[in-house]
Amino acid sequence: MAKATTTPSKARKKARQGAVVSPKASRKSPVKAQPKTAQERLDFAADHRPPGASAAMVLADGSVFWGKGFGAGAATVGEVCFNTSITGYQEILTDPSYAGQIITFTFPHIGNVGANDEDIETITPAARGLVVRANVTEPANWRAIEHLEHWLLSHGLPGIAGVDTRALTARIRDAGAPNGALAFVPKGEPDLAALHKMAAGWPGLEGMDLARDVTCRQSYSWDETRWQLGKGYGALANPRFKVVAMDFGAKRNILRCLAAAGCAVTVVPAETSAADILAMNPDGIFLSNGPGDPAATGAYAVPAIRELVASGKPVFGICLGHQLLGLALGARTKKMAIGHRGANHPVKDLATGKVEITSQNHGFVVMEDTLPAGVKATHVSLFDGSLEGLALKDKPVFSVQYHPEASPGPQDSHYLFDRFVALMQEKKK
Repeated sequence: MAKATTTPSKARKKARQGAVVSPKASRKSPVKAQPKTAQERLDFAADHRPPGASAAMVLADGSVFWGKGFGAGAATVGEVCFNTSITGYQEILTDPSYAGQIITFTFPHIGNVGANDEDIETITPAARGLVVRANVTEPANWRAIEHLEHWLLSHGLPGIAGVDTRALTARIRDAGAPNGALAFVPKGEPDLAALHKMAAGWPGLEGMDLARDVTCRQSYSWDETRWQLGKGYGALANPRFKVVAMDFGAKRNILRCLAAAGCAVTVVPAETSAADILAMNPDGIFLSNGPGDPAATGAYAVPAIRELVASGKPVFGICLGHQLLGLALGARTKKMAIGHRGANHPVKDLATGKVEITSQNHGFVVMEDTLPAGVKATHVSLFDGSLEGLALKDKPVFSVQYHPEASPGPQDSHYLFDRFVALMQEKKK
C-alpha cells in the first residue's frame, strides 16, 4: 500500500500508536507519559473524556477513540476497516461483504446526500457500524428521502463522529485491521471496560463463515436492470441466457448488471448443491461476492463449485466467488493485513496491458504462487501486486477479486459481464 506522504505531528503519532491523544500540557496540568498497557490506555481515556462525547470505540489493545454518537443508541463489535471511496456510502453500508465489520470512512462528507430507497445493495445492512470525521449534516440532494441518521436508526446501526480518521486509517495501515467495539450512549457514558472486553473477546474474521448469515433463504428470480437518470430501474424484457447465481452475499447491482446483459437470473442459497443447480439447465453459473473467510465458506461451497466447473458450463466469480473458485481449483487463500476497500484501486489486465481503476472490498486474497497448472493469473493489483483475477486455460471459467459492477466506483470493468455473456453465447453454438 502507499506510504504516508508527510511526517505526522507528535499528537498524530501517538494516535497511530493506539492511544487517546492527550490534551496539550500546561504548567498547571502536566501530561503524564503515554500509556502503554491496555488498562493504562483505558484509565487514561476515562480521565480525558472530551466534553459532550456520547460515543466511544475501543480496540482490542485498549486504544480508545472518543466522539459524538449518531444513529442507533447501541453497542456493536467487529473488525475495524477503512474505505477510501468519496461517493456511495449507502451502497457501502448495505454491501453484504461488510458483514462483521465497522467501517471507517476516510472521506469527510458522509451523509451530505442523505439516504433513499434505491441506493441499497440489500434490504438489511450487514455492516456493524461506522466511523466518520465530521458530524453528519442535513441532506442536500434531490434524491434524498431521509437523513442518514434516521436511516441508521431504522436499521439499528450506531455511528461515531469526530474521530481523527486519518490517524485511525494510518494505524490500520501500519498494524493491520484490529477488532473493535463501538457504543453510542445517548444518555449516559460508554462503559470502556465492557467495550474493551467485547473487542478483546471477539474472535475475528479469520475462520468465520459469514455467507450463511447473509445468503438468501430460498431461491428467487431477478430481472431488474441498471438505474437510469429519469427512468429509475428497468426490467429485462427479452432474456437471452439463463444464469444461476450462487448467493454468498450478492449485491443487487451485480444482479442488475447480469440482467442488463440479457441474463434471466435465478438466485440460489449458498449451500445449494451442484446437482440442483445443473438441474435448472443454466447457460452459465455466477459465484457472488460475500463476507468472511473463504476457507470457512469453502467447506460446503468448494465441492459444489468443483462439480460446476467440471460440467463445462461457463462460470464467472466476483470477490468471495473468486476466492472460492480459487480454492476449488486447488489454490490457497490467506487473510490480508489491511485489505482493499475503496473505489480507486488500479488493476492491470495482464492480457492487454490496460489498467482499470476498480472498486474493491475484500480482506482475503488468493495466493498467486499456489495457482495450479492449467490456471493462469489474469489481473494484478498495482498497489501491492496481489492477484486480482484468474482463468482456466481449457474451460470457460474466470473470476476477478474486484467489483466490476462498481457501485460505487468507476465503470472501467463492466466489460467483464460482456465477457461472461460471450462465453455463454459461444457454448450455445
